[in-house]
Amino acid sequence: MLPGLDAHTRVEWGCDLVPGEPGKMKRGGMFGALRRALGRGARTRPAAAERPTGGEPTPIYVSARVLVGIIALAVVALALVLYAAPTVPIVALGGMALAIVLSFPVRALSHLMPRPAAILVTVLGLLGLFALGLFYLVPLLIEQLRELVVRVPTIANQANRLLLDVIGFLDERQLLPSSNPEEFGERIVNDLFDRVQSLTENVLRGLFGLIPRAFGFGVALFGVLFVGVYLLADVRKVKAAYLRATPRAYRRDFRDLWNAFGESLSRYLGGLAVVVVIQGALASFALYMLDVPYAILLGAWVSATAIIPYLGAFLGGIPAVIVAAVFEDATPTIESTTTRVILVIVVYTLIQQLEGNFLTPRIQGNALHVHPVLVLLAVIGGGELAGLAGVVFAVPAVAVLRVFFDFLRVRLKTN
Repeated sequence: MLPGLDAHTRVEWGCDLVPGEPGKMKRGGMFGALRRALGRGARTRPAAAERPTGGEPTPIYVSARVLVGIIALAVVALALVLYAAPTVPIVALGGMALAIVLSFPVRALSHLMPRPAAILVTVLGLLGLFALGLFYLVPLLIEQLRELVVRVPTIANQANRLLLDVIGFLDERQLLPSSNPEEFGERIVNDLFDRVQSLTENVLRGLFGLIPRAFGFGVALFGVLFVGVYLLADVRKVKAAYLRATPRAYRRDFRDLWNAFGESLSRYLGGLAVVVVIQGALASFALYMLDVPYAILLGAWVSATAIIPYLGAFLGGIPAVIVAAVFEDATPTIESTTTRVILVIVVYTLIQQLEGNFLTPRIQGNALHVHPVLVLLAVIGGGELAGLAGVVFAVPAVAVLRVFFDFLRVRLKTN
């Protein structure tokens, strides 16, 4: 029994005071005091959701060396990630290129309909062309390529006879570097056979290698399409984020740089896609009318080589001339092989003139603003530096450098 309490005293927390309890404990007891303390804390320190926002963030001061070290570590980590996952930069760059290409028809359709509708029509058209190519053109290309590989020995034999005729013609006029024309011809034929065999093996190995990589290719293709459509739809948000990341005093200049890049690359890449498709379709139609075998395959080759400026027209015409000279149709419209070869050369010359004098000026315009000699030198230099990839990306690289040159030329000043 506590002092001051009798047997009839009833102790209840928070109700009556116990005799001897400190006077500062008022009505409400311990829980009441705790409640009041929490209430005072809530009034003196507002909740995080009620705190005012928009203030300046608290700076974290580091030395210049630490900042450089952090940036270096971030760059190294990013490089390691890109090296370990090479598909990521491919998808990113491919999506950006696709967005730039699609912005060309979107810009044209925006004059006839709202921009969201123009984007929808463009994407649906792209998906339709992709479905057409996947279910119709690709099987035809594979079938014609298979037939061409099967007939490689026939091509080699006919080329051998043609070569022997040429050697005999040159030997009669004493124009051969060797005194033995048969040995010279045999050496050329063996070298030709070795090259054809190596090319055939590489093609077949590449085709069989595509089978296990088909899933990865499909994922990458979907990623490129997703990134391209997303950038195309949210281009205004991307541009706003780009401008917010630049210093306020230079935002107008960086906006001009954005517009210059968009105009130049969009017009060049979008126009190039249209031009190569038209060239391939015209070549396939002309070869089909001239009864040249593998017209669709040869037309696809024309579209592939048309990406290369100036040199692509000649590279695209050589296989068509060889096929027209070597293969004979069972029911030919043109009976003379020589006449058919001449007509193929004329057709390819007309297609090249149409592309250079009408299609490119009307569709692409003067998008590059670069002299043709510099473009040709860039293609040759790109081929020496990076092979086929350097040849393909030489002209876009020149376009980027030209935009940077124009941007800096009027802004760099000396004291």
